[in-house]
Amino acid sequence: MSAPEKPDLVLGFTPLTDCAPLIVALEHGHFERYGLRVALSCEPSWANIRDKLAAGVLDGAQMLAPMPIASTLGVGPLHQAMVTALSLGLNGNTITVSTELARSMAEADPQAMATVSGRARALARVVAERSDIGAARLRFASVFPVSMHAYHLRRWFASAGLRAERDLRLVVQSPVRMVAELEAGAIDGFCVGEPWGSLAVARGSGSSLLATHELWNCAPEKVLGVRLDFAERHPETHLALVCALLEAARWCDAHENRPKLARMLADGGFVRAPASVLALSESHVFHRYAANFPWRSHAIWIIAEMLRWGQIEKPLDVRTAAASVYRTDLAREAASRLGLAVPQADEKREGTHAEPWQAAGTTGPITLGPDLFFDGSVFDPGDPVGYLARCEVSDLRFPLEELEALQA
Repeated sequence: MSAPEKPDLVLGFTPLTDCAPLIVALEHGHFERYGLRVALSCEPSWANIRDKLAAGVLDGAQMLAPMPIASTLGVGPLHQAMVTALSLGLNGNTITVSTELARSMAEADPQAMATVSGRARALARVVAERSDIGAARLRFASVFPVSMHAYHLRRWFASAGLRAERDLRLVVQSPVRMVAELEAGAIDGFCVGEPWGSLAVARGSGSSLLATHELWNCAPEKVLGVRLDFAERHPETHLALVCALLEAARWCDAHENRPKLARMLADGGFVRAPASVLALSESHVFHRYAANFPWRSHAIWIIAEMLRWGQIEKPLDVRTAAASVYRTDLAREAASRLGLAVPQADEKREGTHAEPWQAAGTTGPITLGPDLFFDGSVFDPGDPVGYLARCEVSDLRFPLEELEALQA
């Protein structure tokens, strides 16, 4: 590889288990091996990461998968073109509620608590009972308005006919504050990356309702985000960064390394939770199943959710927008430098496999993970309009015909 144009970098991260590839790349010398001198900056919230990356204070960052898309499209207060050439992993979130709410749900519909969809129905019964007596709406927290956490919650609510903002309050809270807010009674439940759900359970203040891989298995979660102008001005630096993190992610995913990884995150103070709580389940995927490939079908699904929930106010060419942010070309270049197999397709249908499966059309053998949605739906990235047309609960801001007219 050519020498990086900008060897000194500051990368942002938020204290969650899926910051692990950045920590390992620093602690194990992967950055240094690619000629990079990296300082990590622990940020208390996703808004901090967004703002600092947009302002150039950070050169790159662990980001929620929807964040580079939102910034590029101007969803939210900032409009700054960003790209990702690397997914940092799949799965890793949980939905946790207060022990009081869990008890109320079990009393409202004990049989329903056996399934993911049933728990949504039990929640809907509690919501209806509270409405009948004039009680305040339940408050659920996600980590950011444009996040997989928020979309998981909204889709799970909607499966039982519940609409966020109408039937429940959906608020934003920093991941590190979730447990304290639950214990203070400020929120009734949350969706957050580990270890914070497990910590609430360990402390006896929370009850785990489900892991989000039960809602959509092998769903995207975090990515490496950089500004578009950074990637264009420093292409070798960007590729070196992606290569270093690919190596680190591969180490993180090895079963025998999971205990060491938990101790590294806890003992190093990167994530302020006991190593016992940081024990990583096998459902948290860092590298296998082509977890580091930035599938454009993931980006298309995310944009469809932004449209569905009224976060995008005007129709757009969905697939073109996804391609501008999720840079599969750069992902393939980095993988080729490491001799790793990569998919040759940019998109795949989501929701069709209950078990691991062999991908076709790859540069080498690749096993992809199970990808079922909890409601049995299938997402075709070639037809986002069809997906939106099937959504019974939606806040779309314009007629679907206007969106359909713009699709390439």
